[in-house]
Amino acid sequence: MKVLVATQKPFAAAAVAGIRQIVEEAGYELALLEKYADQADLVAAVADADALIVRSDKVTAEVVAAAPKLKIVVRAGAGFDNLDLPACTAKGIVAMNTPGQNANAVAELAIALMIFMARTQFTPATGSEIQGKTLGIQAFGNVGRLVGAKAAALGMKVKALDPFLTPDQIRAGGAEPVTTLDELYAGSDYVSLHIPATPQTVGSIGYDLLSKMPKGATLVNTARKEVIDEAGLAKALEERPDLKYVADVAPDNLAALQEKFGLRVFATPKKMGAQTAEANVNAGLAAARQIVSFFKDGCTKFQLNK
Repeated sequence: MKVLVATQKPFAAAAVAGIRQIVEEAGYELALLEKYADQADLVAAVADADALIVRSDKVTAEVVAAAPKLKIVVRAGAGFDNLDLPACTAKGIVAMNTPGQNANAVAELAIALMIFMARTQFTPATGSEIQGKTLGIQAFGNVGRLVGAKAAALGMKVKALDPFLTPDQIRAGGAEPVTTLDELYAGSDYVSLHIPATPQTVGSIGYDLLSKMPKGATLVNTARKEVIDEAGLAKALEERPDLKYVADVAPDNLAALQEKFGLRVFATPKKMGAQTAEANVNAGLAAARQIVSFFKDGCTKFQLNK
């Protein structure tokens, strides 16, 4: 049984060592494809793989078609829009993610980005404090709950909206539940996005919601760039010189936004929410354990394409 770890952005050495130990102790072979230059390299490498571990690498229909032995693919991380789930399902391949393993890393970055923008990107200009401000969290899952807890510890008021949770569940997580997006945006000095990119969410955050935010508000996106309506974002920033946007996922029009709106817009050069040593190791080891558990016990706990 061959487990392939395919990562253009490799795991930390400690993570690779841990993955190897888990896989080989289970009696399986581990193969590595790291820092590959072209998608064709991944297509070639999966030819004899029974299991595949990736990070943000794209498991496309072409990859799936080139992997006749593949039975399971695990995305080491929470987001899974890089996996072609219909293609996996059509070939009987189980697709999983590792929810929660990167959550603290992303939550800490979200808080850091709020402070960074509140202090005008650490320039000498007068900034503001986040204590006493209201934070609205869109999607109150693993990351959202941690963001809320950290924000509350810093003296922020926390509201949350999640259609998959009851108001009591949101309260139990430490936030005040709201029932509509309009209410969340209109009542929050900061809104932190933690929604996946799905057909329902792509392009869903734009002018109408942003224009409802209070004076001096900031939108924080550590989720996916695809959920932002970039034209609507630009229009809102143009009409509202008090609004700010900060992202761990640079919009396609970042250069134009920064040229026009200066310190009111910032994005990290590359998605870095999960880029901590701890998250790197946690997600990699979780992926390896899930594969072993799948082969030995038939466990499909984190299957995405049920």
